[in-house]
Amino acid sequence: MNQKLTPATALLLTVPPLMWAGNAIVGRMLQGMVPPITLNFLRWAIAFLLLLPFAAPVFGARSDLWRHKKRYTLLGLLGIGIYNALQYLALQTSTPINVTLVAASLPVWMLLVGALFFNATISTRHIVGSVLSIAGVLLVLSRGEWAHVMALRLVPGDLFIVLATIAWSFYSWLLNDREGLGEIRHDWAGLLLAQVGFGLLWSGAFAAGEWTLSAQHIDWGWTLAAALLYVGVGPAIVAFRCWGLGVQRVGPGIAGFFNNLTPLFAALMSSAFLGEQPHAYHFAAFILIIAGILVSARRASA
Repeated sequence: MNQKLTPATALLLTVPPLMWAGNAIVGRMLQGMVPPITLNFLRWAIAFLLLLPFAAPVFGARSDLWRHKKRYTLLGLLGIGIYNALQYLALQTSTPINVTLVAASLPVWMLLVGALFFNATISTRHIVGSVLSIAGVLLVLSRGEWAHVMALRLVPGDLFIVLATIAWSFYSWLLNDREGLGEIRHDWAGLLLAQVGFGLLWSGAFAAGEWTLSAQHIDWGWTLAAALLYVGVGPAIVAFRCWGLGVQRVGPGIAGFFNNLTPLFAALMSSAFLGEQPHAYHFAAFILIIAGILVSARRASA
């Protein structure tokens, strides 16, 4: 059973959006240096190597992993193979601010996926918080011109991140089903390594396809090495550990609203590292997103 939202859990769920905002900035900075799908593969290869010494027995012949391999295969596909690859693809044509703002539609998708596929109950406050969040998303997609909403033209990056967000919703609900995870769920390193192991197979296959379909190149250097180390540790290991624990404590419905902090952090980082100044409509979208978080938090504390 999910617990109430406590300050400690709120802090725990604040770490992933901070890490993911940095991931969006780094993904944008590496544009042209490394292919996006390959970047995703390299990121998780690093995470796999770092986790392996702590949880190698999870791949043993007697491990509980093999009884639940279908679940971990899905988790690896959705959370590692698809979500991150689509995010890096989105950053090829869209800015970190826009990508993270579009991803703020996560609470809406989380509720829809939960209600349609996992028998979740949608409350009135959930709906209000979701409406506020989606209003913020529509505001940034229309670039602040509400008259253009009906004739809205999305750049490819916007569509990629919407698909990524839907995949993350399914991932979070599957992660919330503790019985489906087996005994591995009690070992955080083993739980994450099991997902990364299967996800690495998916992302490796996708990266191979990327190189097969078109000519690619990698500009190796210290900048790329430092960036890979960051995305392999912070957004991968640290963020996934905090997200998984937070989802198991309060459920995907509440945790999803904390994802809306990502564009706030991304805007600050974009200004500091990329020189991409936010516009007035970004600030208006931020207000709507924060309102959605507050409504969600009030419900969780009730």
